[in-house]
Amino acid sequence: MTDETDPTLADRIVAALAAEIEGGHLPPDTRLLQNEIATRFSASHVPVREAFRRLEAMGLAQSLPRRGVRVASIDAGRHFEALEMCAVLEGLALRHTGTPYPKGHLDALTRADLACSQATTQQDWDSANRHFHSLLIAPCPMPGLLSEIGRLRSILTRGAMALGGRPRLSLPREDRDHGAILAALRDADIDRAATILTRHIRRGHLARSL
Repeated sequence: MTDETDPTLADRIVAALAAEIEGGHLPPDTRLLQNEIATRFSASHVPVREAFRRLEAMGLAQSLPRRGVRVASIDAGRHFEALEMCAVLEGLALRHTGTPYPKGHLDALTRADLACSQATTQQDWDSANRHFHSLLIAPCPMPGLLSEIGRLRSILTRGAMALGGRPRLSLPREDRDHGAILAALRDADIDRAATILTRHIRRGHLARSL
């Protein structure tokens, strides 16, 4: 039995279950059985309960009276709410990255956008696009804000699958909004970049392309 006081055990359980929920391997309303998960991770119930608590805080699980802990459901309303919040908060995070935008980081962001434009499969494009958005706000010195954005992004990923997925993109493709954001950052115009970013995320609700 792994030491139940080891904080990394709860971390591993959270990481594994979150990946399975976000990847669609654990669909909405699937019951998360404490005994089964404890056995799977060779853990006592203590870190499993801690993992459930954290998954609830992430919006990935919910504890229901007489129904136990289950994978949280998601509908169009919740998806839209998460997208509106994400649009505003990512713009806010970008505004707090500072001016000028770090040059080395800007170079990395440019490479991330290039990876988006060169992707030839939906999976590769999704991965490159997530990396671009993550890098974009990484210099923000507000960990709580970044954590909340990560939680919202998880809801959006699940919502896109639960609500029918995204339309197939014509690949490879260039993202004009990404290019406009990069141009604004090169001009040290953080406000313009943040405004474009917010519009870009909101537009994704209709296209389901984020």
